[in-house]
Order: sequence, then C-alpha cells, then structure tokens
Amino acid sequence: MNIIAVDDEKIALEGLISVISKVVPECQICGFKSGDGALKYIDKNSCDIVFLDIEMRGMNGISLAKKLKLIQPQINIIFTTGYSEYAPDAFELHASGYVMKPITEEKIKIELDNLRHPLDMAVKKRLNVKTFGNFECFVQNEPIQFKYNKTRELFAYLVDRNGAMCSNGEIISILWEDSAKTTSVSSYLRNLYSDLIHTLDDLGCHGVIVKSRGRIGINPDMISCDYYDWLKGKAYAINLFNGEYMTQYSWSDFSLSDFQNDRD
Repeated sequence: MNIIAVDDEKIALEGLISVISKVVPECQICGFKSGDGALKYIDKNSCDIVFLDIEMRGMNGISLAKKLKLIQPQINIIFTTGYSEYAPDAFELHASGYVMKPITEEKIKIELDNLRHPLDMAVKKRLNVKTFGNFECFVQNEPIQFKYNKTRELFAYLVDRNGAMCSNGEIISILWEDSAKTTSVSSYLRNLYSDLIHTLDDLGCHGVIVKSRGRIGINPDMISCDYYDWLKGKAYAINLFNGEYMTQYSWSDFSLSDFQNDRD
C-alpha cells in the first residue's frame, strides 16, 4: 500500500506520518510539505491514499485534491484539517474521508476501514489467497504454478472448507462430480495430494496442508485470505466482495449462496 501525506507544517507532517505508520506499519509513506512536490510524485508513481491538509501556503488542499484526482481518479483522498467549514467542498470532490485534527490512531484506522475505493488491506502472510472473483494464490506476490489444474482446484476447495478435514470420497465427489470412486481416480487424487504438498513445501509454505487418517485439510492460520477476513467482519473484505466467489468452479455456488444469505 502506497500512501502520501501532505502538510506544509513540518511538525504536523511528521506527526501525521508517525500515526499512519503505527496503524499500517507495512505501508510505504512519502511526505511532502507542498502541493507541487506531491503532484510531481503522483505523476510518476501510483498511490492508493493521500492524507491531505487543507490550509496550506501556496496551493491549498482542495485545489491539490482536484489535480490529484485528474492524474489518478481512483485515489483515496482523506483530508486532515483543523477546520470544519471545508467539509462541503470535500464531499463535492467525493473525498474518502475528513479527519479533524488532532490526528489519532483511532481516527486513521476508521478512515482506512471505510475507504471510498477499497484496498486489499489483509495482514500479509507468505501465502496469499484471493477468492473474490476468480480463485488465485500467490507466494510473496508471485503466482503459484501447479503441475495439474486439478491441484489448483483441490487447493481452492480446501481453502473453501476453511480448515475442515475432507475425506477422499468427499473430494472425489467435488472434483469429479458424479464419477465413481475408481482405482484410476483414487490414484490421480494421490498425485494431486503429492503435487500440492510438494509445491507448497518448495515455496516455503510447509505446514499449510494437514493430513490425518485418510483426510486432508489446510491450516487457515497460515494463509492471508479475503474470504477468511470477510468471515471475521473486516471492513476491507466486506467492501471487496461484489457477489463473485471462485467463479471458475461450479461447486463454489454453494458457498456463494451462504454469502448472499448472510448479507440479507
């Protein structure tokens, strides 16, 4: 997550950066004491969020916000100010937030949890799984390559089961639907297990897959996952969910119906 902070007062700028860093220590923050500096940076770098003072010498925050949105329309602009009278101007700009000084960690957290343009703000672990939309999985932002497409689907189903241990029969009925439990299918399933475990182990994700007495599952605590954060009620995940879940797999419709029932 890339954030910039703009305030023409040095002490105020340093304080703002300090508070943001405590709330999201993993983010990259650049501070600027002028609108011109911020514009030059945005012109060459993508940015997710701008924390922006309004009363500044030279170009004020409202004017700067208009210019920033022309360069990056989806940028989240959060005004940080000691003046309430600028709120109508901020809302006309469709700003993401309006924070009254003094800036506190609680105020910053509230704004980050309710961004106009939501970001994936999951706590990042080595293994990151996306389920909203298509199913995708990454290790340190690099897509995972499995030997078989069915291995990916197997992993997707185990993620969907959220730590529940699954029998061979259950997995065969899901991955091969009405196919009988033949020797060839059982042999293929063993190959999938092996491919999944070895692939994750080779990527430094040992322990994600759990096997016990003919059953297999995952350790959900080792995965960053939008679905799991949605279940926990995290705001970023709730905002990210747009009605699509593991769309490439037909069996995901059962979980999707649970999503929709929970939202009603």
